[in-house]
Amino acid sequence: MRAPRPSNAPCSRAGGSLESQVTALVALGSRLRGSTGGRWKQRIAPLILIPLLTACASQVASGVEPTAPGFLLGLWHGFIFPVAWILSLFVSDIAIYAVPNNGGWYDFGYFIGVVFLGVGARSSRAVYRTRVVERPAKRGTVIENDR
Repeated sequence: MRAPRPSNAPCSRAGGSLESQVTALVALGSRLRGSTGGRWKQRIAPLILIPLLTACASQVASGVEPTAPGFLLGLWHGFIFPVAWILSLFVSDIAIYAVPNNGGWYDFGYFIGVVFLGVGARSSRAVYRTRVVERPAKRGTVIENDR
């Protein structure tokens, strides 16, 4: 009977620091690229490595507080994003994102504010009309194309 295999998940093998997690992912990627099997593994490796790396990410506990800004302030901050971003270039006290916040609900409100209410909500004002022009056809005229 064989001994159980160690977990292949880079997060569980790595010591917890970001550097060790990245090192483990690079080693996994080089194993995938170096093995036999052709080019498809080289194309699939980034698709596997990127989600694995993002799965290792965690938010700092001090960045999330239950009493901090929530969904409604996230919605407002997303809506005023363009103005806040321009002002943040010139005034150091203005930020475009509230930290600490209450986590996922603030992020969701911020996303909704930017995409649906703010910058992403701009639509074109194009009006399309269909016109049908009816004229009596000239009888006896033949148009030929010699090309």
